[in-house]
Amino acid sequence: MTYPKLCIGLNNPKSPTNVGAVMRAAGCFGVDAVFYTGERYARARKFSTDTKQVSRSIPLTGVDSLLEAVPEGAAIVCVELVEGAQPLNAFQHPENAFYIFGPEDGTLSQGLVDRAQAVVYIPTVGCLNLAATVNVVLYDRLAKSANATQGDELIRSSRDKNNRVKVRGEPL
Repeated sequence: MTYPKLCIGLNNPKSPTNVGAVMRAAGCFGVDAVFYTGERYARARKFSTDTKQVSRSIPLTGVDSLLEAVPEGAAIVCVELVEGAQPLNAFQHPENAFYIFGPEDGTLSQGLVDRAQAVVYIPTVGCLNLAATVNVVLYDRLAKSANATQGDELIRSSRDKNNRVKVRGEPL
C-alpha cells in the first residue's frame, strides 16, 4: 500500500481566503491531502477562494483531531512561532511529513507541539499569515529537495495560457 508523503493540517483556520490560497499552494507543491479542524472554515466555506479548483484533486477534509489524520509513517512537523523551535532555513525536511499550521489568530496547543517530531518557525520580524506560511514552508521543502523539477518545460506547463514571454539574451 502506498501512503501519502506530504500532507498539511490546518488547526482551526479562520479565513476561507487563506484556506483557498493554501489549496492553491497544495496543488503547486504536490501535496497529497489537506486536513482542517474547527468550525470556522466549515461555516465560511461557501466563500472559498480555491481559484484553481485544487480541492477537486486534493482532498480537503474536516477532522475532529489533526493527530487522528496523520498518515502512517509520517513525521509530524509543527510550524509555529514558539520558543525552542528550529528556524526553517536550518531544518531538514522528512521525506514523509505531516505539517501542522496554527490558526491566524492563535497558536497550536502544547499537546500538538509535544507530539511533533520537529517544530519549526520562519525567522521573520513579525508573523506571516497562514497561506504565506504554508507557501514558504512548501517552497523551502522543494528548494532543498534533490528531485525538484526545473527548466523551460516546467515553465511552459505551469504558466498562465496568456504568458508567452521569453528571456532574450543574457540575464543580469
